[in-house]
Amino acid sequence: MQRRNLECLRLICGVFMTVIVFFSSQAASQEKVRVAYSSTDTTNQIWTVAHDAGFFKKQGLDTELVYIGSTTVAVTAIVAEDIQVGNAAGSGLANAAVRGANVVSAGCVINILAYELVVLDSIKTAEDLKGKSIGISRFGSVSDVAARELLKGLGLRPMEDVKILQVGGASERAAGFSRGVIAGFPSPPGNVELIPGGLPHRILANMGDLPKPYPLPFICAGTTKSYIAKNRATVKKVLMGLIEASHYFKTNKEGTQKIVAKYLRGANKAYLDNSYQSTVKILERVPYTTREGMKIQLDEALKQVPGSKVTVDSLIDDSIVREIEKEGFIDKIYGKKS
Repeated sequence: MQRRNLECLRLICGVFMTVIVFFSSQAASQEKVRVAYSSTDTTNQIWTVAHDAGFFKKQGLDTELVYIGSTTVAVTAIVAEDIQVGNAAGSGLANAAVRGANVVSAGCVINILAYELVVLDSIKTAEDLKGKSIGISRFGSVSDVAARELLKGLGLRPMEDVKILQVGGASERAAGFSRGVIAGFPSPPGNVELIPGGLPHRILANMGDLPKPYPLPFICAGTTKSYIAKNRATVKKVLMGLIEASHYFKTNKEGTQKIVAKYLRGANKAYLDNSYQSTVKILERVPYTTREGMKIQLDEALKQVPGSKVTVDSLIDDSIVREIEKEGFIDKIYGKKS
């Protein structure tokens, strides 16, 4: 009996050690990497989808997801390698690069300025906007760029057909809108639905619907050239995770909205539906960085540092996306194009 008990004990210990070794090897096979996202609105949450839906993990990454609510701060963290790969718009990368940072965009899942023009419900057409005003935060801001491009997309002349007023932040614009001081304002997709009580409005134009949306490397995987040189495989895994997350986003509305709502408190059904439909339209199948959009951002950055030798080619490394595409990974996820 004693011998039998000893054999049972050995068997249990053996099984226990096997389990420990198995889970230890699983943990060891997951590569730790810190990634950052810059906003909780739907357009930015491709990063949280990749993390929460398990696509980073599927690629062998143990990701620590960090929220950094500013491209400028995110790029600083990337340069310091506190963050290995993080969301960084082309404007932030270009501004850092002309000042000597060795940052680069490895790929972008959204390559346009994702904004919509919210107007009073009484305004049915672009013609109805003539002679009226729309509000922005301040001249030179992203909202200013969005306002001008959306108006031009509607065939209107900014400041001539429609006045642009500096009103302030989102709350000030909403207040001016509700009082009739302005007839509309540019907004990230769906954000107007987050205003308590809602507002009687309509979406007159969406950047994703324009014949030629304003090109902007918007939701991009930013990193440094030195990090890619030493950890190319890691960056490739991050991009593959984002590609799968984009497909999931496009094909699993319910699952995506659950993740968005988890990170964005107060997200109501109207916001979730509106922002989801707007974002789905502009997600890239193959996440190359727009060179046209990067050139616009670089030209603006060079006005501040005219002596810089930075070029569009030095700001973009699309070799990894090209490799992923050539290997057939994207066709495997989406299916081959007919």
